[in-house]
Amino acid sequence: MPFIPALFAVLAFLLAGCEAGTPVCPPVTGTPQYLSLPPDQLPTSTPSVGSYVVEVGGHPVQVDKVVRGALCNDHWSGIVYVACDVKVYPWTEEPLFLKDCQLEIDPGAVVYVAYHNDTAYYQGCSCHTGVTPVP
Repeated sequence: MPFIPALFAVLAFLLAGCEAGTPVCPPVTGTPQYLSLPPDQLPTSTPSVGSYVVEVGGHPVQVDKVVRGALCNDHWSGIVYVACDVKVYPWTEEPLFLKDCQLEIDPGAVVYVAYHNDTAYYQGCSCHTGVTPVP
């Protein structure tokens, strides 16, 4: 059974890499600011022109759009970065804060979300809209 100490050493090494990193977004202080207008009264975001470079995981990443401010009615394609300063609708029981919004995300789009520590999402935002994407 000489492999048991080696197994524990490998497990300890792997678990050390699972520690939570420093959050990308600063902690919310004071009262969180949420959207208050109905979705049909919110302006559609202005389309981005060109490309932007943002830092994701400590590395520069070229993206097609950076989303700031009201997060509701929009069309995303390519590589999108959702910044820390977005505003969404409040939720009470489930995080469906995009449920009545007209947010279209093209198949194949990659969405990096700052509030989720810059995690990349490839299948849209169904956990926030309540709509499961069609493959």
